[in-house]
Amino acid sequence: MKNIALVVGVSGITGSNLAKELISEDFTTYGLSRNPDIDLMGLQPLTADLLNEESLITALQDVAPTHVFFTTWMRKDTETENIRVNSTMVRNLLKVLSPKRSVQHVALVTGLKHYLGPFEDYAKEGFLPETPLREEHPRLNIDNFYYAQEDEVYAAAERDGFTWSIHRPHTVIGEAVGNQMNMGTTLAVYASICKETGSPFVWPGSSAQWNGISDVTDVRILAKHLIWAATTPEAHNEAFNITNGDIFRWSWLWKKLADWFGIEFLGYSDTIRPLEQQMEGKALLWQSITDRYGLKEPNLKKLASPWHTDLDLGRPIEVMTDMSKSRKLGFTAYQSTKDSFFDLFEQLRENRIIPK
Repeated sequence: MKNIALVVGVSGITGSNLAKELISEDFTTYGLSRNPDIDLMGLQPLTADLLNEESLITALQDVAPTHVFFTTWMRKDTETENIRVNSTMVRNLLKVLSPKRSVQHVALVTGLKHYLGPFEDYAKEGFLPETPLREEHPRLNIDNFYYAQEDEVYAAAERDGFTWSIHRPHTVIGEAVGNQMNMGTTLAVYASICKETGSPFVWPGSSAQWNGISDVTDVRILAKHLIWAATTPEAHNEAFNITNGDIFRWSWLWKKLADWFGIEFLGYSDTIRPLEQQMEGKALLWQSITDRYGLKEPNLKKLASPWHTDLDLGRPIEVMTDMSKSRKLGFTAYQSTKDSFFDLFEQLRENRIIPK
């Protein structure tokens, strides 16, 4: 029986790259989104609103996936609303698919907020876990929409008999315009502004992040991990961390990023300098840069998410994850973090997102 994949959130940074990998692995691949405007040969796009069961029924009436990859979420003003909306999206999708009896495996992408807390209580005193982060770390005693999403998957698996996997990447590095949590493109746009204005590339985060050990997740590694877990029986019904497999200090990497753009940098010095403040009021400047170099996206807000980069780089502790669980079960893919950023920057130039 041929594998039939449904990528939920195919327009996003994870979903779009996962769809490419699935197609290369000979999956029949459907991509569901509210606006599936991705141009990818072999992808069969589906338009639906995950909060509207009727639209899901219509979109999926002729689709019977064997493997479901849930890679999307919606940000609301409070964690209570995040829980209500994001759990409903998972529940609606799996409810609509349930009568088909075709689903063999469901993979859910969450992240390190599983360990560090939601946006409202992110990496605050009293909630700081022991690092390296390990999958057996218990849930925090605070509301978290990741937990609510997991619980929907567990309940549907119990009802319908499919297997599942939970994937917890660190910061995901890859290209996707309009993504709400996109450090790689955010830093590329910020560096391009610095180069245009002759300003230094100023570290926006904390001393702990500047000096401590960290890791990130290349979206290409995440895609491989999702497919590996979905098709490896030993990896079924497990939660996994997923990162590149190397570690680094930002005090080392920040200079490498600045060198790539040919700009000066400033490291940590006494205080946090949030990127959101540094990029405030730069919308018109970016529009002029776009006009001057013939770039594709003049809307700075669609490219950069400095608020999320500030969350990651402003944490009061070093953060790295343990990959032993995946390694023991046979996932050995590795990616250089420096190359993750450099490959992305080259891709952004090639696609005329940032200037050459």
